[in-house]
Amino acid sequence: MNEQAEHRLPLADEPLPLLCIAAFSGTGKTTLLEALLPRLAERGIRAAVIKHAHHQFDIDQPGKDSHRLREAGAAPMLIASRSRTALMINTPGQDEPDLAALIEQVRPLAPDLVLIEGFKAWPLPKLELHRPSLGKPLRAVEDPWVMAVASSTPLTLPAGVESLSLDDLAALTDWVAAWPGRWPEQRGMPARQLSASQEAST
Repeated sequence: MNEQAEHRLPLADEPLPLLCIAAFSGTGKTTLLEALLPRLAERGIRAAVIKHAHHQFDIDQPGKDSHRLREAGAAPMLIASRSRTALMINTPGQDEPDLAALIEQVRPLAPDLVLIEGFKAWPLPKLELHRPSLGKPLRAVEDPWVMAVASSTPLTLPAGVESLSLDDLAALTDWVAAWPGRWPEQRGMPARQLSASQEAST
């Protein structure tokens, strides 16, 4: 069964531009995002980030008031200061984070773009990062939602998938910055289906 079959996002009606940065561990997803975010901000693009973690984590400290209240049963626990707000929700019994629910949490903040690190099994437009030296397979071959591949070396890609250089930060910034403008056309359609549709209309 397709690993994406269990995940659903109503992309055709989604006004908020979403882009998944998909790659195997060690490829440099977080490093790229760290470089992209200030450059996007310079262009006036407010980008939210949703990151998938494969392990348990806690941003709260045992003994602090917020941690004590959360452990006592606050659901959710929201703590705010003049410079920062944190929302902490325990999700026992949940096998994987629900991306659709996470998107709803950032929607009220009205970002121009939501960059999603991980969640590569979800059917949504993706920029794949690929380093052949890691010996991992190219996801674009199997995943029709990969719109572009940024690689450290030139690759032969499926039809409709754009090729980018992982070492050309300026070109990557241009591509990601242009994504919100492309979203209305591409949000609900995998790259290969979109390519076929465009060819049929010409």
